Amino acid sequence: MAYRNGTYVAFHAGGTTNPIASDIKYYNLMLGWTANRNIEFSLINSHEKTSSVRDSSAKDTLRRSLITRLNNSKHMILILTQETKSDTDWVPFEISYAIDNCNIPIIATYPNYTSILSPRDLAPFWPSALSSRITRGEARVIHIPFKQAPILDAISQFGVNNTAYPTDGYGFYSREAHINMGLL
Repeated sequence: MAYRNGTYVAFHAGGTTNPIASDIKYYNLMLGWTANRNIEFSLINSHEKTSSVRDSSAKDTLRRSLITRLNNSKHMILILTQETKSDTDWVPFEISYAIDNCNIPIIATYPNYTSILSPRDLAPFWPSALSSRITRGEARVIHIPFKQAPILDAISQFGVNNTAYPTDGYGFYSREAHINMGLL
């Protein structure tokens, strides 16, 4: 059994490695937060636990690497933008494997939001792999804005071994929590 302490980050890369041309910019921002000694943000990055692969790698090699990373993760941060729903390749695979095989909670983050008090309203962002699992009650998801404070809080308390919360696919922080994090 793998030691599951990592944070797996899934995002729509749009077939590019350009650091600002796709949702990879949000992943890189989190890496920047982690590297910045003036910011209290720490991420045990599951992507660093295996050798680097690119979208141009053989599909089987990339799939094996993603599976290894997910098996070593305690949760997944899923970055959801308008483009994510159109991803038909790796994001749906990552979501389905994380939920179906690893039973890890999903921390769904939304870059263009400052607060989230009604996750059902964000269903248009969800790829079918996520939407169907939420609808069937198979996914444990907390929906948060893509901001440092809620991301840090979520990665500190939601993991594979904490099955108490989120209990379903519609988890979110209360209005009071939003206020305490400076989001409202």
